[in-house]
Amino acid sequence: MLFFSYFKDLVGREVTVELKNDLALSGTLHSVDQYLNIKLENTRVVDQDKYPHMLSVRNCFIRGSVVRYVQLPPEGVDVELLHDATRREARGG
Repeated sequence: MLFFSYFKDLVGREVTVELKNDLALSGTLHSVDQYLNIKLENTRVVDQDKYPHMLSVRNCFIRGSVVRYVQLPPEGVDVELLHDATRREARGG
């Protein structure tokens, strides 16, 4: 639940999602659910030469189980908030 709460605060910001098949997509985070399924708008392919068939995709839904990494905007990371939340979760509450 820690990451779900954190990603909800990033709605409307630019993120890059790398999938387990090495495809990386950048776009505006539209929504995220408790399974970390992600909906992106204004989507762009990071490596356009490798995935030319994905150039026409503008909006996409990404199943949480296929996500390898999510790159967050540097200004969107509140390190203290993450540290506090991680400590609370480690203590069980």
